[in-house]
Amino acid sequence: MTGRNTLTKTRTRAGAAPWRLRLAVMGLSIAALMAQAVWAQDEVITSHGYSFYGDLKYPADYPHFDYVNPEAPKGGEISLYAPGTFDSMNPYARQGRAGRLSWMVYESLLGASEASGEPLPGDRYNEGYGLLAERLEYDAGKTWVIFHMRPEAKFADGTPVTAHDVVFSHNLFLEQGLKSYAEAVKRRVLSAEALDDHTVKFTFAEGISRRSLIDQVGGTPVFPRKWYEDTGARLDEPRLEAAPGSGPYQVKSYDVNRNIVYERNPDYWGWHLPINKGRHNFDRIRIEYFADDNAAFEAFKAGIYTFRPEGNSKTWATGYDFPAANAGYVVKAELPDGLPPTPSGFVFNLGRETLQDKRVRQAIALGFNFEWTNASLQYDLFKQRHSFVQDTPLEAKGVPEGAELALLQSLGDVVPEEMLTAPAVMAHSSNGERLNDRRNLRAAMKLLDEAGWAVGDDGKRRNAAGEVLKIEIPISASGSATMSAVVESFVSNLQLMGIDAKFDKIDAAQYTARERDRDYDLIFDSYVSFLEAGTGLHQRYGSKEAAFSLFNPAGLASPMVDAIIDRALESGSKEEQDVALTALDRALRYEFFMIPTWYLDKSWVAYWDMYAHPEPLPPYATGVLDFWWYDADKAQALKDAGAL
Repeated sequence: MTGRNTLTKTRTRAGAAPWRLRLAVMGLSIAALMAQAVWAQDEVITSHGYSFYGDLKYPADYPHFDYVNPEAPKGGEISLYAPGTFDSMNPYARQGRAGRLSWMVYESLLGASEASGEPLPGDRYNEGYGLLAERLEYDAGKTWVIFHMRPEAKFADGTPVTAHDVVFSHNLFLEQGLKSYAEAVKRRVLSAEALDDHTVKFTFAEGISRRSLIDQVGGTPVFPRKWYEDTGARLDEPRLEAAPGSGPYQVKSYDVNRNIVYERNPDYWGWHLPINKGRHNFDRIRIEYFADDNAAFEAFKAGIYTFRPEGNSKTWATGYDFPAANAGYVVKAELPDGLPPTPSGFVFNLGRETLQDKRVRQAIALGFNFEWTNASLQYDLFKQRHSFVQDTPLEAKGVPEGAELALLQSLGDVVPEEMLTAPAVMAHSSNGERLNDRRNLRAAMKLLDEAGWAVGDDGKRRNAAGEVLKIEIPISASGSATMSAVVESFVSNLQLMGIDAKFDKIDAAQYTARERDRDYDLIFDSYVSFLEAGTGLHQRYGSKEAAFSLFNPAGLASPMVDAIIDRALESGSKEEQDVALTALDRALRYEFFMIPTWYLDKSWVAYWDMYAHPEPLPPYATGVLDFWWYDADKAQALKDAGAL
């Protein structure tokens, strides 16, 4: 979810015209802008989909997305696992642990890949096509949008989906949704109005970026107003009874902490739509719960569930030597992934006073030895991540120059001088032959000395007030043994520096609660990468909601980052946008609120050989739950062989 108000800022540049000429040009520019604004309000765009620049790939009469198999057979089951427990089927509650995929039963005005969370369509980035809405219209200035809804749309209980449900859902998120989301949307969306049963209008605030407005309201899940009114349920409370959705899958059954079954609805209203052709092919999607990853893998080997995205490097390297895999009954595949890798790593809680000194954060980071970790614990399968947009054209490299340098200089004092002249921050290198790289440990201890954390007689570091430098890292007991080993080795290096460091392995429910409450010094977590500008950047990296946003686990609040995001949102062309996003990557790395760890440029998956997918896969989606299908002949062959 996205959102945040922004203010337009005047740009400055080197070699500007004399001031009288600048005033004259400014007067002409203001007049032109006023005329353009009037023209923009008069011009109305009608479309079957939306992208910010209006460059939709698929025309109004598209039969289906290019990458799907429109003749894909329907049927069968795919089953996956989830770690830990669940106690709710409401994915929007502020408390509890929601069942995996519990959001997939709901749809929005513009289509989304509900099951996978991947971009839709998978071959384009930041395009949306009508789902509950058959078309939309908006003024060229994007001050309002009207969605014309499909009258045949209905919820799983048979009640029609109307504009009143859309307005109700919008307001429900504002009243009972996450605070960071609600506050951001309130500043940007002035009103939501049902013009009639199947027409809804949103009006947007003036003086803000036009980005992430239409796609924001177009992507909001739509709930049945009548069900909420009849039951008195709240969006922010955990509950096992879920509101019926309008999507192709609905909850068939659940057994708390054991499994959830979603079933394809044969009476789903939208099977005829081109956006759904070749998609939603499984009759059932089953989620099996296990206490930890070891138990889950043993269950996969036994065929208790049939599809496994693999995140454990040790298991990937050594675990697939079992009879079913050796006999060819299990497929082990590396799927291409065109999205930038998720920026994961050890995130500092900047709300902790001890961690507000960058020197302390830099010292702690030097305790992480990527090279040793990768070689000794991860079978040399990963690459070291440096950037928030790793391996994309937006990745900042070297010292800033050209248009990027000009942008940074135009921001004034919020940009430190050293960032203008120094290369982009890179993750440190370490000696991979031993865990405790002495060179890095010496550098770290020097930084701690400079920051005022001296070593006492007991070997512990204390500040002038006598307080011990303590670091605690919570990890989930349902995670892999490899992750525990990674954290343990990192902590041992911190202890060598004189830091009172420890890791705390806790159950999944406690871990979720501590994560939400930001009750940690460091935590292994992630942010989002970005290929385009959107107001969600402010929610995830900006200052406004930094104190409480669940999307900003560090609590990063940087005027420099805010200013660069504003420039990205104000950009008038893709070229200007990309310059600003490169500067954003540079600034995020400079602020040093995360220790970058590792990444893959592909996806590891293993599955029992009963599934098929189109070739080639689209660049931005693996689409396992979206456009893969069940191969009945292959499944029967497994059964005939006694494999399943």
